[in-house]
Amino acid sequence: MNDTTPKPILILGGTGKTGRRLAERLTAQGLPVRIGSRSGTPRFDWEVRATWGPAMHGVSAVYISYYPDLAVPGAAEVIGAFARLAVQNGITRLVLLSGRGEAEAQRAEEMVKASGADWTILRCAWFSQNFSEGFLVEPLLEGEVALPVGNVGEPFVDADDIADAAFAVLTEPGHVGQLYALTGPRLLSFADAVAEIGKAAGRDIRFVRISHEEFTAAVGAHELPAEFAWLLNELFTEVLDGRNESLTDGVQRVLGRQPRDFFAYATATAATGIWSN
Repeated sequence: MNDTTPKPILILGGTGKTGRRLAERLTAQGLPVRIGSRSGTPRFDWEVRATWGPAMHGVSAVYISYYPDLAVPGAAEVIGAFARLAVQNGITRLVLLSGRGEAEAQRAEEMVKASGADWTILRCAWFSQNFSEGFLVEPLLEGEVALPVGNVGEPFVDADDIADAAFAVLTEPGHVGQLYALTGPRLLSFADAVAEIGKAAGRDIRFVRISHEEFTAAVGAHELPAEFAWLLNELFTEVLDGRNESLTDGVQRVLGRQPRDFFAYATATAATGIWSN
């Protein structure tokens, strides 16, 4: 490899909601990427530290998206260990995908800052795409979404905006040492969001507030992985308590434009037929 060939950017969670979109953007601009996943080459697995070194060998920067979520206990220590190893290997440019209002996520941010890396943090609200690329697709199709959350406003952020922001901070100067809190332009309750999806899809979809006990039982019936079931309960019991009921200007600061509105997301996504029986 001669010196004029750009080194690849390692995208951890490269098959996930934001990683996949970031990879598409970088590739479209002719920039080399390496997908960090258990099916990648070389393989990357958060739980197998022996895979970390080979995956980061020869890369210029790393986009860090942690599976299943930074809210999971112990995630901060894992992120810290990875960041320190990256810096030891001469990879100083690290971009961390983080979550709003999650104590463990904020600890992970501090770990990355303390590693000596040239860091940028993208601290994100709840993804709009959780309604179309996650566990909510099935209840939306069935016509009833039952969640243990009340009339709390959430500034749903579009995964395409997150990917645009990640692309910008990885390819432009001026973003080192910056924390960008990324939200959408409006606060919506989950009932509001479900209503907008129903309107976009031309269907009557109900939202029902249920108890945490009912939700835990429903999640258990779906035989989800234990850590995912725990995570859903944590997000709905802890994080959706109103602590994130505010808008930020992170998208505007990074991209110089307004974030995409939830209804624009719902309209475009409904057109794909994913919410139609």
